[in-house]
Amino acid sequence: MVGIFKANNPFNTFVLFIYGLLLKLAFFINPHKPVVQPTDGVVYKGFLTVINYVGNIFPVIYPAIAYFFLFTQAAMFNRLVNDRRMIQRPNYLPGMSYLLITSMFSEWSYLGAPLIINTFLIWIWAKVTNLATAQHPKSALFNIGIMIGLSSFIYFPSIMFCLLVVSALVITRPFQPAEWVVAFIGIITPYYFVFSYLFLADKLAWYKIPKLAFLYPSFIRNYWTLTSIGLVLLAFFTGCYFVQANFRRQLVLSRKSWSLLLIYLGIAVLLACINNTNTLQIWLLTAIPLSAFIACAFFYPEKRWISVTLHWMMIVLVILTMIFDG
Repeated sequence: MVGIFKANNPFNTFVLFIYGLLLKLAFFINPHKPVVQPTDGVVYKGFLTVINYVGNIFPVIYPAIAYFFLFTQAAMFNRLVNDRRMIQRPNYLPGMSYLLITSMFSEWSYLGAPLIINTFLIWIWAKVTNLATAQHPKSALFNIGIMIGLSSFIYFPSIMFCLLVVSALVITRPFQPAEWVVAFIGIITPYYFVFSYLFLADKLAWYKIPKLAFLYPSFIRNYWTLTSIGLVLLAFFTGCYFVQANFRRQLVLSRKSWSLLLIYLGIAVLLACINNTNTLQIWLLTAIPLSAFIACAFFYPEKRWISVTLHWMMIVLVILTMIFDG
């Protein structure tokens, strides 16, 4: 399977869809109804209210929507990694890795605000990596700011990804105060329109900004969860080794993309400490950057048995997790 996705064959998009569908099959058999978390935004809560009418009759709609987001995110991120030449040659391993590691933890395949937000974050990361060559950087920064502001209405802690914009400005652009101001204006623009409407409609009391609290990360620990975490970390650090080994051979844009992806991962880990709940779902935000590094662990080893063994260890763990932890 690793060999199939290592090739840049357009037919692999369909194979990737079937591959992910098989990995997520158990979630279609036993649908999970989303549970609202304290950090979920008003837009996401409204979205759940709408689909709950259908979900109560056809609960399979929840895993269907979740898989739609997971697959489109995998395909979109895979294309971006290839476009930025972050790996030696184009392949489908980042998309495969994303669908694989999100199957290793049940909560990562559930419909939830963090899952939806990953689509926004992929778009934001794509835009900040293009800032160095953007012909109209102020327009790009304003659009990025608006996207961050909008995403906070779905999952409020995602507002912290303004740190990714700051990092991108430091890494990719010479310091220009006007660009920083434009990015900030973009972030607050959605709030300006929302609060203006609420003020004019005399409904200011209706909306309350969620409070952010930094807490020690916690989740329900069991044998399968800890084993999955260990295997994902092993694959991640293996990928880091190969990224570092090939770093100097890459284009400047590729190196900056990897740097910003590592910062993306750091912010995602930080968000897991904000208003943390007793689930792994909030950690889903780390899946996108992790999948790029894990793809390198599948792509670069000269001895084929290393990547094949790692892949099938993950597959076996997915199956065992479904049986014993599902």
